[in-house]
Amino acid sequence: MKILIIEDEVLLAESLKTMLESKGFEVETIYDGKEGEEYALLGIYDLLILDIMLPSINGYKLAQNVRSKRIGTPILMLTAKSALEDRIEGLNAGADYYLTKPFDKRELLACINALLRRQGNQINELSFGNTILDLDTSMLICGKENVRLSAKEFDVMRLLLQSPMHNISKESILAYVWGYDSNAVENHVEVYVGFLRKKLNSINSNINIVALRNLGYHLEVAND
Repeated sequence: MKILIIEDEVLLAESLKTMLESKGFEVETIYDGKEGEEYALLGIYDLLILDIMLPSINGYKLAQNVRSKRIGTPILMLTAKSALEDRIEGLNAGADYYLTKPFDKRELLACINALLRRQGNQINELSFGNTILDLDTSMLICGKENVRLSAKEFDVMRLLLQSPMHNISKESILAYVWGYDSNAVENHVEVYVGFLRKKLNSINSNINIVALRNLGYHLEVAND
C-alpha cells in the first residue's frame, strides 16, 4: 500500500512516515501544496494524508482538484483547523475523513485502515479475463497453471489490474514501482512488461498487455 503525505511541518511529516513504514506501508512525503497535487494526480496512491494550511495551494483546493479529475483515492485531512465549518468545508471538498491535531496515533491508524477497507483494498486477489493475481502469494493463476512473480513484476501487474482497461503511463508505473525520485528509466518498465508477457503466456492466460505510443499500457482479453 502506497501513502502520500502532503504536510508542510517537516518533522511531523517525517514522524508519520517513519511510523507508517513500520506498519508496512510505502510512504512518500511532500511539503508543498502544488507539488503535492502533481503527485496526487498521478493516481498511483492508495491513500492521501493531507494538511489544509499548505504553501502554494491549500488542502481544500487540492482535494477539489483531485476529485475534479475523477481520482477516487481516499483522502484523510489531518489539520489543526478544528471548527465545525472547517470540517464541513473539508468533507465537501472531497475528503473522506477529517482528523484534527493533536491526534492519537492509534486513532490515525484506525482511520487509515477503515478508509482502505472501505475502498476494497483489503481483498486477497485481483482478476481479469481468465487470470487471477493472488495478493498474498504473488502468484499469477490461470486454471491449474500458476507462476510466481518477482516483487517488481507483482507491483506492475497489480497496478495494471487495478484499472485494467485504462491506460497507465510509463511515468506513473515508474513512480508507483520504483519511486518518484528513483533513477529508473522508462526502459525498466518495458523490460518488466516483457517479463510479465512471457509469464502470462506460460500459464495460457488470455490477458494481453497492450502498449499505446505516448499513452502507456492497459490490459485486454484476447479474442478466442
